Amino acid sequence: MRHTNPARSPTDRPAGAAACHLWVTIAGLLLATGCGPGGSEPAPSGPSRPAKPRIALVMKSLGNEFFLTMENGAREHQKAHADEYELLANGIKDERDVARQIDLVEQMIAQKVDALVIAPADSKALVPVCKKARDAGIIVVNIDNKFDDAVLREAGLQVPFVGPDNRKGARMVGEYLARFLQPGDPVAILEGAPNTFNGEQRKLGFEDAMKAAGMRIVSSQSGFWQTKEANTAAAAILNEHPDLKAFLCANDDMALGAVAALRAAGKLGQVKVVGYDNISAVQQLLKDGVILATIDQHADQLAVYGIEYALEMLRTGAQPADRETPVDLITAETLAAR
Repeated sequence: MRHTNPARSPTDRPAGAAACHLWVTIAGLLLATGCGPGGSEPAPSGPSRPAKPRIALVMKSLGNEFFLTMENGAREHQKAHADEYELLANGIKDERDVARQIDLVEQMIAQKVDALVIAPADSKALVPVCKKARDAGIIVVNIDNKFDDAVLREAGLQVPFVGPDNRKGARMVGEYLARFLQPGDPVAILEGAPNTFNGEQRKLGFEDAMKAAGMRIVSSQSGFWQTKEANTAAAAILNEHPDLKAFLCANDDMALGAVAALRAAGKLGQVKVVGYDNISAVQQLLKDGVILATIDQHADQLAVYGIEYALEMLRTGAQPADRETPVDLITAETLAAR
């Protein structure tokens, strides 16, 4: 006699089928709750922000020793405070490459840094992109070259300036120069690039000192912060004013250009030269008396001052306020005393 199997109940399935059904049920529950197999929290929808704030330092020309010193000082500070913040440092190749500096700020905005510390190549042209950074929630701190106050007001933007009083520093070195001149002596100024607040302020400081001492400013031309261009300008001034007694240079790179022009004209030692920045390239010239004096605005600390203020603002929510940093007169005597 042939036997027939009784009818199976719905739960009377082969083991493989039961396991499959169980997995499908679990997977459905996981999908419904949005939980992954490794935890009970929803998966993040995008990349999370780093635990440490990221500070972007955007400088002017890294071909200028002053800004290389600034960058090195900032990197040393970050290394000593590596548990407090991350540093992204960059600069442009040429003092006048404003468009490239704007691009660098745009990149920092795209990378969603927490703060931007900037030494602008142009006191006016960099304001709109820094306004864009502030609108994106990025803290902005201005160092070295102050933004134009009128342009900031027009943009409705408050940005703290952390840096030296450039007019005071230039007046200081100009007053020192005046000790070695006679009233009525002809002098010339080698200015920084146009549309730079620090360049304008240094020119005003030189003028303050020279007018107070009774000197005649016979020429004032831009050397665009560059040695080569300052050399060309200085040579032309010497040709036009062969009785010139001094060059007042708005940075040390331009002072080096003036020295080269004097050497070529056979007037080295006959015409006094003062500068601004105290870069290492002028220190032997100071000791030798080729350059009379310069101003130290502490390039190695200038970015650090800005970074520390940015961190403070991130930590406390402090409102923007300017902070003045020190300037010191440097001569052969002060170098010998160190």
